[in-house]
Amino acid sequence: MTLSKILLLLLFFSLTLKNADSQPYEFVNAFPNVSFASPLYVTHSNDGTNRVFVVEKNGTIKVLPNDSLTNDSRIFLNISNKIITGSERGLLGLAFHPNYSTNGYFFVNYTRSGDGATVVSRFNVSSSDPNKADSLSEYPILTVSQPYSNHNGGMVFFGLDGYLYIGMGDGGSGGDPGNRAQTLTDLLGKILRINIDTTTALTNYGIPASNPFVSGGGRAEIYTVGMRNPWRMSVDPMTGEIYCGDVGQDAWEEVDIIENGKNYGWRCYEGNNPYNLNGCSSPSDYTFPIKVYQNVGSDCSITGGYVYRGSRRPELYGRYIYGDYCSRKVWKLKYENGTVSEEELLFTAPGSIYSFGTDQQNELYMCSANNIVYRFNKSDLVGINNNSSQILDFRLDQNFPNPFNPETSINYSIPEISDVRLVVYDANGKQVSTLVNTKQLSGSYNVKWNGRDNYGNNLPSGVYFYNLTAGNNFSQSKKMLLIK
Repeated sequence: MTLSKILLLLLFFSLTLKNADSQPYEFVNAFPNVSFASPLYVTHSNDGTNRVFVVEKNGTIKVLPNDSLTNDSRIFLNISNKIITGSERGLLGLAFHPNYSTNGYFFVNYTRSGDGATVVSRFNVSSSDPNKADSLSEYPILTVSQPYSNHNGGMVFFGLDGYLYIGMGDGGSGGDPGNRAQTLTDLLGKILRINIDTTTALTNYGIPASNPFVSGGGRAEIYTVGMRNPWRMSVDPMTGEIYCGDVGQDAWEEVDIIENGKNYGWRCYEGNNPYNLNGCSSPSDYTFPIKVYQNVGSDCSITGGYVYRGSRRPELYGRYIYGDYCSRKVWKLKYENGTVSEEELLFTAPGSIYSFGTDQQNELYMCSANNIVYRFNKSDLVGINNNSSQILDFRLDQNFPNPFNPETSINYSIPEISDVRLVVYDANGKQVSTLVNTKQLSGSYNVKWNGRDNYGNNLPSGVYFYNLTAGNNFSQSKKMLLIK
């Protein structure tokens, strides 16, 4: 490397180091040309179409391209004639079957007009229009009576095990007056797990063999006990862990890791603290939250979130992002090896937080009471995870794409070049890793780097810089964030 190149590289280091942590976290309007009415949830169909679906409380689901410039919003489903709104009722949840691309099934959770019961039903997509559901195809799965208008839960999602999970609140009012969350013959105050790919003589679903009460002692649908109002839950697509934001009574909000057969304590405990111990057992019989925060100031109601696995904000990779409805605060925490190892307040959202959600790329979205759907602003960092090799696809005749996006696919023709070199530097400008003479594969030069130094040791998390060269025709230097 010539002296001029070294000086330029050092100048690059000095400029980028000053800005390495300067970009603030923000939520930006994801779809400024589309209007929403009480958007309660956003998700995707995981069918390769990169569409997003927004659930509106009034009974409609909108589908639109995952494009910030789009104004192409369509009504995917309208069941407003079936539901009742007001208080915590309405169309509350949506989950697409893992095989949606072939069977066209999706599932909704809504509050039924007339009696206010919770209904979980299956619908089919239209056979002639992928952006429209068949509103006449309803296939009821489960109905649960509701004694009050609040604490309806409403979340439905598929775990990595392929089963459908359903979040049920304790029935409402305050303090769980019927002690329903601790009553094993009642589906309220529980998280349920069912197999929707089979049926029984009495139900339109089956029971997974590993459910805790499959052999008796309680309702077979029950997966966990002792929930107050599990408003939003999510599964980490990397680990399979299920995170739940369970809304507290008056004093404590909580984040739980949901596990088979566990009792999360309500109404005996609110968070880690006794609430009403009448008829309760030893504390060792309950599973306590991984995180609690107190209802002080403007904090009032947790909105459960997601473990971030996107690329717009690689600084947050592997962190659970959640918020509070009233204060609009958004926090992160990192849960690993059974403990919270990191937690931080990130920022205050621009509106009250109804719900979080993700798209097909695991980018995080936030639905707000101000009728806007937000997502993170894009960081200038490029993130990789050093637990697995990453692939950089690059070309010499156009702008450099996101180098650590393994989905990038580029085909082109260039003269053969033998000297391709990737050099990685730490934040102090010290060379820590070098790869040379990588080979050409299918028209692309592929550089694989697994986050290790020249001796095979894993490099620690932090800001690094790479310089990538190919002969005399290409040179690129860029800042990145390596994440353990």
